[in-house]
Order: sequence, then structure tokens, then C-alpha cells
Amino acid sequence: ADIPDIEVISVGIPDPHSSALGGKGVGELGIVGVAPAIANAVFHATGKRVRDLPITLEKLI
Repeated sequence: ADIPDIEVISVGIPDPHSSALGGKGVGELGIVGVAPAIANAVFHATGKRVRDLPITLEKLI
């Protein structure tokens, strides 16, 4: 992929203030680059740069 390796460090101590189970969400890390990648694909296909989401047909016309 086009991103560097990510080092994960687990502290091993639950945080009761973050959620009922003491965990924190990190699932969004894997999808951070998806929207910019789609926007770049749209730009390369259409020549029109869209800088805000959602990318709609009205913004491309």
C-alpha cells in the first residue's frame, strides 16, 4: 500500500471513561485514505476536482 507501517502499542490498561467495556475504537484507521483515493480516481476519470463529500453528479457537471 501507499502508507507506511503503523506501529501499534497496547497499554494493557482499560479506560473506563472511553466505553462501557473500557475499549477505544480504532477501526476508522483502515479507511482514512478511502475517500481521498476515490476523489482522486474521480478527478483522473473526469478532470474535475471535488474537495468536499459527498461526491455527487451535480458537483461533476
